[in-house]
Amino acid sequence: MTIFYALFDTAIGRCAIAWSARGVVGVQLPEADEAKTRGHVLQRFPDAWQAVLPPEMACVRDALAGLLRGLPSDLSFVRLDMDALPPFHRRVYEAARAIPWGASTTYGGLAKVAGATGAARAVGQALARNPFALIVPCHRVVAAGRRIGGFSAHGGITMKLRLLAIEGHESAAQANRAPGAFR
Repeated sequence: MTIFYALFDTAIGRCAIAWSARGVVGVQLPEADEAKTRGHVLQRFPDAWQAVLPPEMACVRDALAGLLRGLPSDLSFVRLDMDALPPFHRRVYEAARAIPWGASTTYGGLAKVAGATGAARAVGQALARNPFALIVPCHRVVAAGRRIGGFSAHGGITMKLRLLAIEGHESAAQANRAPGAFR
């Protein structure tokens, strides 16, 4: 199956989206510069072709850009191509998609929703490999005790806090006042 990608500007930098005929296969948050963002996409999808966004993907781009400007965005309309992903990851990503704008849950809470009570670490590992940044809002998942937890995108925890702050999540400001704590 052919994979295409496009770079696009957002309030936090140049992002990328990759898609197939079945839907979105990846979203890349901005790296240090455009070349690194493109390089990361091509590392994940080495045979991808840069292309103009078709209308359906242009709608996805617009929704992602709006979200990063602080506009509550419902991304449930986005078709994801998860055919190459393990079934457990699919369940975790579908459960994470239900976390609403400005809200959060814990890894353990998400594990329970995904039908894997007690598998918080496995949920964290699945989210660390999340190819659908923002569409699968892994930034809304925090550690037990409301600690911020990890974030595998460029910028790490700083990017996670930035995304939460964009959504007006009051806990992002609290985390900035108390390092490591997320209330």
